[in-house]
Amino acid sequence: MKAMILAAGLGTRLHPLTGKRPKALVPVMNRPMILWVMEHLKTHGVDQIVVNAHHHARMLLEYLSEKNNLGLKVQVRLESEILGTGGGIRNTADFWDGGPFIVANGDTLSDIDLTAACKAHTAEGSLATLIVHDRPDFGKIQIDGRGRITDISRDVIPDRLAFTGIHIMDPAIFDYIRPGVFSDIIDCYRELIREGKPPLAFVSKGHRWHDVGTPESYLAVHGDLAGDRGLILGQGCRMDESAGFVDWAVVGDRAILEAGTELIRSVIWEDVHIRQGVRITDSVISSGSTVEKDIEHGVI
Repeated sequence: MKAMILAAGLGTRLHPLTGKRPKALVPVMNRPMILWVMEHLKTHGVDQIVVNAHHHARMLLEYLSEKNNLGLKVQVRLESEILGTGGGIRNTADFWDGGPFIVANGDTLSDIDLTAACKAHTAEGSLATLIVHDRPDFGKIQIDGRGRITDISRDVIPDRLAFTGIHIMDPAIFDYIRPGVFSDIIDCYRELIREGKPPLAFVSKGHRWHDVGTPESYLAVHGDLAGDRGLILGQGCRMDESAGFVDWAVVGDRAILEAGTELIRSVIWEDVHIRQGVRITDSVISSGSTVEKDIEHGVI
Protein backbone atom coordinates (compact mmCIF):
# COMPACT_ATOMS: atom_id res chain seq x y z
CA MET A 1 0.00 0.00 0.00
CA LYS A 2 1.07 3.58 -0.62
CA ALA A 3 0.83 6.63 1.62
CA MET A 4 1.67 10.34 1.74
CA ILE A 5 3.11 12.31 4.64
CA LEU A 6 2.29 16.02 4.59
CA ALA A 7 5.51 17.74 5.67
CA ALA A 8 5.71 21.00 3.70
CA GLY A 9 4.32 23.32 6.36
CA LEU A 10 6.31 26.18 7.86
CA GLY A 11 5.95 24.90 11.42
CA THR A 12 4.96 28.38 12.58
CA ARG A 13 3.14 27.19 15.71
CA LEU A 14 6.23 25.24 16.83
CA HIS A 15 8.60 28.20 16.38
CA PRO A 16 11.41 28.71 17.39
CA LEU A 17 12.08 24.96 17.25
CA THR A 18 11.46 24.98 13.49
CA GLY A 19 13.73 27.93 12.79
CA LYS A 20 16.66 25.81 11.65
CA ARG A 21 15.02 22.53 10.64
CA PRO A 22 11.73 21.33 9.17
CA LYS A 23 9.11 20.19 11.64
CA ALA A 24 9.37 16.65 10.27
CA LEU A 25 12.94 16.47 11.62
CA VAL A 26 12.18 17.86 15.06
CA PRO A 27 13.15 15.05 17.47
CA VAL A 28 10.59 13.16 19.53
CA MET A 29 12.27 10.88 22.06
CA ASN A 30 15.53 11.53 20.15
CA ARG A 31 14.08 10.34 16.82
CA PRO A 32 12.90 12.63 14.00
CA MET A 33 9.14 13.07 14.15
CA ILE A 34 8.69 11.76 10.61
CA LEU A 35 10.13 8.38 11.61
CA TRP A 36 7.29 7.89 14.09
CA VAL A 37 4.74 8.53 11.32
CA MET A 38 6.57 6.25 8.89
CA GLU A 39 6.75 3.47 11.47
CA HIS A 40 3.02 3.73 12.13
CA LEU A 41 2.25 3.52 8.40
CA LYS A 42 4.57 0.55 7.92
CA THR A 43 2.85 -1.32 10.75
CA HIS A 44 -0.34 -1.20 8.67
CA GLY A 45 1.08 -2.48 5.42
CA VAL A 46 2.44 0.66 3.77
CA ASP A 47 5.62 0.00 1.77
CA GLN A 48 5.87 3.14 -0.41
CA ILE A 49 5.65 6.73 0.78
CA VAL A 50 5.74 10.14 -0.86
CA VAL A 51 6.62 13.18 1.29
CA ASN A 52 6.06 16.78 0.24
CA ALA A 53 8.61 19.37 1.38
CA HIS A 54 8.98 23.15 1.33
CA HIS A 55 10.32 24.63 4.59
CA HIS A 56 14.00 23.61 4.88
CA ALA A 57 13.17 21.17 2.08
CA ARG A 58 16.76 20.31 1.19
CA MET A 59 17.47 19.26 4.76
CA LEU A 60 14.52 16.86 4.70
CA LEU A 61 15.47 15.58 1.26
CA GLU A 62 19.05 14.91 2.37
CA TYR A 63 17.91 13.13 5.52
CA LEU A 64 15.52 10.83 3.66
CA SER A 65 18.11 10.17 0.95
CA GLU A 66 20.78 9.11 3.45
CA LYS A 67 18.69 6.82 5.67
CA ASN A 68 17.21 3.37 5.01
CA ASN A 69 13.82 4.77 6.04
CA LEU A 70 12.76 1.60 7.87
CA GLY A 71 13.00 -0.31 4.61
CA LEU A 72 10.30 1.80 2.95
CA LYS A 73 10.59 3.24 -0.54
CA VAL A 74 10.39 7.01 -0.16
CA GLN A 75 10.02 9.82 -2.69
CA VAL A 76 10.19 13.52 -1.87
CA ARG A 77 8.21 16.14 -3.80
CA LEU A 78 9.74 19.59 -3.44
CA GLU A 79 7.36 22.54 -3.50
CA SER A 80 9.09 25.76 -4.53
CA GLU A 81 5.88 27.54 -3.53
CA ILE A 82 3.83 25.96 -0.80
CA LEU A 83 0.71 24.29 -2.21
CA GLY A 84 -1.30 23.61 0.93
CA THR A 85 -2.81 20.27 1.84
CA GLY A 86 -5.02 20.03 -1.24
CA GLY A 87 -2.44 21.28 -3.72
CA GLY A 88 0.28 19.16 -2.14
CA ILE A 89 -1.81 16.00 -2.45
CA ARG A 90 -2.79 16.87 -6.03
CA ASN A 91 0.89 17.36 -6.89
CA THR A 92 1.50 13.65 -6.23
CA ALA A 93 -1.21 12.35 -8.62
CA ASP A 94 1.31 10.40 -10.73
CA PHE A 95 2.62 8.53 -7.66
CA TRP A 96 -0.50 6.47 -7.05
CA ASP A 97 -1.86 3.33 -8.62
CA GLY A 98 -5.56 2.50 -8.85
CA GLY A 99 -6.13 1.63 -5.20
CA PRO A 100 -6.87 3.71 -2.12
CA PHE A 101 -4.03 5.41 -0.26
CA ILE A 102 -3.40 6.98 3.13
CA VAL A 103 -2.53 10.63 3.77
CA ALA A 104 -1.13 11.53 7.21
CA ASN A 105 -0.02 14.78 8.78
CA GLY A 106 3.70 14.80 9.51
CA ASP A 107 3.15 16.30 12.95
CA THR A 108 0.47 13.89 14.18
CA LEU A 109 1.64 10.88 16.20
CA SER A 110 -0.80 8.07 16.96
CA ASP A 111 -1.38 4.34 17.13
CA ILE A 112 -4.75 4.47 15.36
CA ASP A 113 -5.85 1.25 13.64
CA LEU A 114 -5.27 2.25 10.02
CA THR A 115 -6.03 -1.27 8.77
CA ALA A 116 -9.57 -1.10 10.13
CA ALA A 117 -10.03 2.39 8.68
CA CYS A 118 -8.89 1.24 5.24
CA LYS A 119 -11.32 -1.72 5.35
CA ALA A 120 -14.18 0.64 6.19
CA HIS A 121 -13.18 2.97 3.36
CA THR A 122 -13.11 0.15 0.82
CA ALA A 123 -16.44 -1.29 2.00
CA GLU A 124 -18.22 2.06 1.63
CA GLY A 125 -16.64 3.07 -1.68
CA SER A 126 -16.22 6.68 -0.62
CA LEU A 127 -13.93 9.16 -2.38
CA ALA A 128 -12.40 9.94 1.00
CA THR A 129 -12.57 8.71 4.58
CA LEU A 130 -11.52 10.94 7.46
CA ILE A 131 -10.43 9.27 10.69
CA VAL A 132 -12.12 11.18 13.51
CA HIS A 133 -12.32 10.88 17.28
CA ASP A 134 -13.89 12.45 20.33
CA ARG A 135 -11.76 15.46 21.24
CA PRO A 136 -14.04 18.34 22.30
CA ASP A 137 -11.22 20.88 22.04
CA PHE A 138 -10.91 20.16 18.29
CA GLY A 139 -14.49 19.20 17.37
CA LYS A 140 -15.55 20.46 13.92
CA ILE A 141 -16.89 17.31 12.20
CA GLN A 142 -20.62 16.55 12.09
CA ILE A 143 -21.71 13.10 10.93
CA ASP A 144 -25.07 11.47 10.26
CA GLY A 145 -26.35 8.08 11.38
CA ARG A 146 -24.66 6.34 8.43
CA GLY A 147 -21.25 7.76 9.29
CA ARG A 148 -21.23 10.27 6.45
CA ILE A 149 -19.81 13.74 7.10
CA THR A 150 -22.51 16.39 6.78
CA ASP A 151 -20.55 19.48 7.84
CA ILE A 152 -17.02 20.63 8.64
CA SER A 153 -17.17 23.88 10.58
CA ARG A 154 -14.43 26.46 10.70
CA ASP A 155 -14.75 26.83 14.47
CA VAL A 156 -15.02 24.29 17.27
CA ILE A 157 -18.65 23.36 18.02
CA PRO A 158 -19.80 21.33 21.05
CA ASP A 159 -20.70 17.67 20.49
CA ARG A 160 -18.80 17.42 17.22
CA LEU A 161 -15.96 15.03 16.43
CA ALA A 162 -12.36 16.01 15.69
CA PHE A 163 -10.30 15.18 12.63
CA THR A 164 -7.15 13.21 13.51
CA GLY A 165 -5.18 14.44 10.49
CA ILE A 166 -5.30 11.03 8.79
CA HIS A 167 -7.38 10.32 5.69
CA ILE A 168 -7.84 7.46 3.22
CA MET A 169 -8.49 8.54 -0.36
CA ASP A 170 -9.44 7.11 -3.71
CA PRO A 171 -7.44 8.44 -6.71
CA ALA A 172 -10.72 9.73 -8.18
CA ILE A 173 -10.48 12.53 -5.57
CA PHE A 174 -8.01 14.27 -7.89
CA ASP A 175 -10.89 15.25 -10.18
CA TYR A 176 -12.03 17.61 -7.42
CA ILE A 177 -8.67 19.30 -6.68
CA ARG A 178 -7.25 21.94 -9.04
CA PRO A 179 -3.64 21.17 -10.04
CA GLY A 180 -0.72 23.54 -9.54
CA VAL A 181 -2.39 25.97 -7.13
CA PHE A 182 -2.64 26.39 -3.38
CA SER A 183 -5.68 24.72 -1.83
CA ASP A 184 -6.91 23.24 1.42
CA ILE A 185 -8.16 19.64 1.23
CA ILE A 186 -10.85 20.48 3.79
CA ASP A 187 -12.37 22.93 1.28
CA CYS A 188 -12.47 20.05 -1.21
CA TYR A 189 -14.37 17.97 1.32
CA ARG A 190 -16.83 20.80 1.90
CA GLU A 191 -17.46 20.93 -1.85
CA LEU A 192 -18.06 17.16 -1.95
CA ILE A 193 -20.63 17.57 0.84
CA ARG A 194 -22.42 20.29 -1.16
CA GLU A 195 -22.44 18.03 -4.24
CA GLY A 196 -23.99 15.15 -2.34
CA LYS A 197 -20.81 13.05 -2.28
CA PRO A 198 -19.87 13.38 1.38
CA PRO A 199 -16.70 11.80 2.77
CA LEU A 200 -17.00 8.94 5.22
CA ALA A 201 -16.05 9.29 8.88
CA PHE A 202 -14.22 6.43 10.57
CA VAL A 203 -14.59 6.92 14.32
CA SER A 204 -11.51 5.71 16.20
CA LYS A 205 -11.56 4.97 19.93
CA GLY A 206 -9.08 3.83 22.57
CA HIS A 207 -5.94 5.10 20.82
CA ARG A 208 -3.05 7.41 21.58
CA TRP A 209 -2.96 10.64 19.56
CA HIS A 210 -0.87 13.79 19.69
CA ASP A 211 -0.95 16.85 17.45
CA VAL A 212 2.66 17.97 17.93
CA GLY A 213 2.04 21.47 16.67
CA THR A 214 3.04 23.73 19.56
CA PRO A 215 5.79 23.76 22.23
CA GLU A 216 3.13 22.83 24.80
CA SER A 217 1.94 19.79 22.82
CA TYR A 218 5.56 18.90 22.06
CA LEU A 219 6.25 18.60 25.79
CA ALA A 220 2.97 16.73 26.27
CA VAL A 221 3.88 13.97 23.83
CA HIS A 222 7.19 13.48 25.64
CA GLY A 223 5.38 13.31 28.96
CA ASP A 224 3.18 10.58 27.52
CA LEU A 225 5.99 8.57 25.94
CA ALA A 226 8.70 9.11 28.53
CA GLY A 227 6.61 9.31 31.69
CA ASP A 228 6.87 5.64 32.63
CA ARG A 229 10.56 5.42 31.75
CA GLY A 230 11.77 8.51 33.58
CA LEU A 231 15.11 9.52 32.12
CA ILE A 232 15.89 9.00 28.41
CA LEU A 233 19.54 9.53 27.44
CA GLY A 234 20.86 9.81 23.88
CA GLN A 235 24.17 8.44 22.68
CA GLY A 236 27.38 10.00 23.92
CA CYS A 237 25.81 12.00 26.76
CA ARG A 238 27.99 13.12 29.66
CA MET A 239 25.88 13.44 32.78
CA ASP A 240 27.54 14.16 36.11
CA GLU A 241 26.59 11.69 38.84
CA SER A 242 25.17 14.58 40.91
CA ALA A 243 22.85 15.70 38.09
CA GLY A 244 19.23 14.58 38.37
CA PHE A 245 15.69 14.79 37.03
CA VAL A 246 12.12 15.04 38.31
CA ASP A 247 9.18 13.11 36.77
CA TRP A 248 10.83 12.66 33.36
CA ALA A 249 13.46 14.12 31.05
CA VAL A 250 14.71 13.42 27.53
CA VAL A 251 18.34 14.24 26.73
CA GLY A 252 19.71 14.23 23.18
CA ASP A 253 22.95 12.83 21.81
CA ARG A 254 26.27 14.27 23.06
CA ALA A 255 24.60 16.57 25.60
CA ILE A 256 26.64 17.59 28.65
CA LEU A 257 25.03 18.00 32.08
CA GLU A 258 27.42 19.40 34.67
CA ALA A 259 27.34 18.80 38.42
CA GLY A 260 24.14 19.66 40.26
CA THR A 261 22.02 20.23 37.19
CA GLU A 262 18.35 19.26 37.40
CA LEU A 263 15.88 18.56 34.60
CA ILE A 264 12.17 18.71 35.36
CA ARG A 265 9.78 17.51 32.63
CA SER A 266 12.03 18.91 29.92
CA VAL A 267 13.48 17.98 26.53
CA ILE A 268 17.14 18.63 25.73
CA TRP A 269 18.24 18.26 22.10
CA GLU A 270 21.61 17.11 20.82
CA ASP A 271 24.89 18.91 21.58
CA VAL A 272 23.42 20.98 24.41
CA HIS A 273 25.63 22.02 27.36
CA ILE A 274 23.94 22.63 30.74
CA ARG A 275 26.23 24.44 33.16
CA GLN A 276 26.76 23.57 36.82
CA GLY A 277 23.75 23.90 39.12
CA VAL A 278 21.28 24.95 36.42
CA ARG A 279 17.65 23.86 36.80
CA ILE A 280 15.46 23.49 33.69
CA THR A 281 11.71 23.14 34.20
CA ASP A 282 8.97 22.40 31.64
CA SER A 283 11.22 23.62 28.83
CA VAL A 284 12.72 22.65 25.48
CA ILE A 285 16.37 23.41 24.74
CA SER A 286 17.29 23.13 21.06
CA SER A 287 20.51 21.79 19.57
CA GLY A 288 23.85 23.41 20.24
CA SER A 289 22.62 25.64 23.07
CA THR A 290 24.64 26.43 26.19
CA VAL A 291 22.49 27.11 29.24
CA GLU A 292 24.05 29.05 32.10
CA LYS A 293 21.01 30.04 34.18
CA ASP A 294 17.74 28.49 35.30
CA ILE A 295 14.93 28.24 32.75
CA GLU A 296 11.24 27.67 33.45
CA HIS A 297 8.58 27.28 30.74
CA GLY A 298 11.10 28.27 28.10
CA VAL A 299 11.89 27.31 24.51
CA ILE A 300 15.33 28.19 23.20
